[in-house]
Amino acid sequence: MSQTKAFYCPVMRNFLLSKSVFTLIVCVVSVPICSAQKFKTLAIFDGPDGDNPYSAGLVQGTDGNFYGTSADGGGRYNAGTVFKITPAGQVTTIYDFCSQPNCTDGSMPEEGVVLGRNGDFYGTTSSGGGVNGGGTIFEITPSGRLQTLYSFCSQSGCIDGYQPGAGLVQGTNENFYGTTLGGGTYDDGTIFEITAAGELTTLYNFCAGCTDCYAPEALVLATNGNFYGTTRLGISNKGTLFEITPAGKLTTLYSFCTQSSCGDGSYPTGIVQAVNGNFYGTTTSGGANSSDCFGSGCGTVFEITPAGKLTTLYSFCSQANCTDGATPDASLIQAIDGNFYGTTYLGGASVGGCNGSGCGTIFEITPAGKLTTLHSFCSKPNCADSNYPWAPIMQATDGAFFGTTTGGGIGSIFGLATGLHPFVESLPAAGKIGAAVMILGNNLTNATGVSFNGIEATFKVVSANEIRTSVPSGATTGLISVTLPGQSLKSNLPFHVIP
Repeated sequence: MSQTKAFYCPVMRNFLLSKSVFTLIVCVVSVPICSAQKFKTLAIFDGPDGDNPYSAGLVQGTDGNFYGTSADGGGRYNAGTVFKITPAGQVTTIYDFCSQPNCTDGSMPEEGVVLGRNGDFYGTTSSGGGVNGGGTIFEITPSGRLQTLYSFCSQSGCIDGYQPGAGLVQGTNENFYGTTLGGGTYDDGTIFEITAAGELTTLYNFCAGCTDCYAPEALVLATNGNFYGTTRLGISNKGTLFEITPAGKLTTLYSFCTQSSCGDGSYPTGIVQAVNGNFYGTTTSGGANSSDCFGSGCGTVFEITPAGKLTTLYSFCSQANCTDGATPDASLIQAIDGNFYGTTYLGGASVGGCNGSGCGTIFEITPAGKLTTLHSFCSKPNCADSNYPWAPIMQATDGAFFGTTTGGGIGSIFGLATGLHPFVESLPAAGKIGAAVMILGNNLTNATGVSFNGIEATFKVVSANEIRTSVPSGATTGLISVTLPGQSLKSNLPFHVIP
């Protein structure tokens, strides 16, 4: 039976550990997006091609295409897929999960993939794997060759964790880091490190009866070399923000819902570190409008310093009928213009649709907290633009935004062009002198120079979308610049040179 996600407050742990799944029977369409257009539906999923991209966003590959996962659909077991989509909207399934006996390759890849520095993609499945079906960590090539790196609950009592509930992040040491929703010493989730060879180390065990609490979300690698993240549940049972070192020392920086009526928000999602060094994120509930959204508040956008000082920038449902959106359930991104972009799961201009709660929005918000709604879903007849954007959006190196929706009985991939200029992106975003760096972009074939904050570097053009280089001697923290005939492309974020 199809389900839709409602405002959830209080959040129940069984919801967090077993997210609902949509059943989608639809067709695939391909419609190009160009600079003269704003919003465009690029593809609509069908069962065999996958469905329900769920909370999985997209990531740009070294070939200029985008890659993601669907938690459902695909092969005979409907266990999910990894797919590729071109900027013009042509979808190709590159892997069907549960292709191996007893789903030893995993099932339900809910959280998308990340691009590794070797050009392959890495991700997690929330179930399947070894005999206990606790989920997996996998590596997959752009052509679809998958290798299972680890199956969770391989150890007695699942002390290695089970059900990885978030995506991965690659550290400066080339290893990957992530979280599980269950398992560990206290059966309340873990933070882990895994090598590219599949050797897993548990760095931290969460504890529901302790001050750190449980239900961790995705991690982000900060410029100081540590990781930051959130838990959905915390000291006040409304979530926390924490810092953890690569060695496993965890510090809780902030507990949400410490203000009257949860004016500071509750149930935080993922976070992103901005150019100014602070972190920005959303909460799905709470905020100034505590009487709305079933009396739970409709969520917030917040800024928090690395020391834990929080400022609420915006409370949703500040406009009549929540036309500004409600219940943001995905992390933000900082775009090339310095502003933040995100989605709300409900609310928007289509207030009469989607069970009367609105169908979701795409929004832009400045670092000072000025919010602009860029698109309200279900704004076209029969919701041809879909609804319920559950996942974060991404900005491609051509300046346009891309994302996924889950609802409306379909599930889709969309593009949104707002006129922002092209840029280049480095992987990683920090490294020591001599460290190898991958640069992603568009139309890079005729590049004549690469520099790190003004210091020239040697480089090799691999393709129109990829340059390989290394951090040159004398480089300091600053923007990467790629020189092309008639123009120079800057990186979207400063590259941090590690001493």
